[in-house]
Amino acid sequence: MKAAVAKALFNSHSYSEYRKLVSELLLEGKSTGNEQSEDLLHYSELNETRLHRLDKTMKITEENVAKLHSLKKEYIWLVLAEGWCGDAAQLLPVFNKMALESNKNIDLRIVLRDENEELMNHFLTNKAKAIPKLIVINKKTGGVVGDWGPRPKGAVELIQNYKKEHGVVDETAKADLQLWYLHDKGVSTQNEILDIMLSLEQ
Repeated sequence: MKAAVAKALFNSHSYSEYRKLVSELLLEGKSTGNEQSEDLLHYSELNETRLHRLDKTMKITEENVAKLHSLKKEYIWLVLAEGWCGDAAQLLPVFNKMALESNKNIDLRIVLRDENEELMNHFLTNKAKAIPKLIVINKKTGGVVGDWGPRPKGAVELIQNYKKEHGVVDETAKADLQLWYLHDKGVSTQNEILDIMLSLEQ
């Protein structure tokens, strides 16, 4: 795994570099990833709008700002994502703002899933390459010390319940999920990730 992590970090992007990459591809009529389709392009365009909005409106709660300020060790957050992924569009702005509030104790780096298959295969969710996946690395040792994703628990339950009832995850389920994110305002994600980070500090 160490080799896969090192390779991913070498090819990783800062948040602003990732945003620029996705935007430039959209101007060419492309999405990120190995597969290109009308649907993926459409999702990428929707996500671009989401990212713009969340970059402006997403806030870290005061309580969580205090927790981020309390971190003593230094970490890298290596995130597997793609521009067409709706969950990534909802969560990357949260990760970014948390990193910005961490007094430089968290360095956020983003890589594309399809370009880092070996790394992705170490962090499957129910055997699926679900993203975004946040991998927590101790900056000093370079070792992986935790991971989170692809969704906060409430969002996972929403999709599981929908699938149980309807047998599929369709456009209605995706719309319900986006509404869930809208109402949650990134708070569940902040809380769950900070539980992991504070346990690493002990």
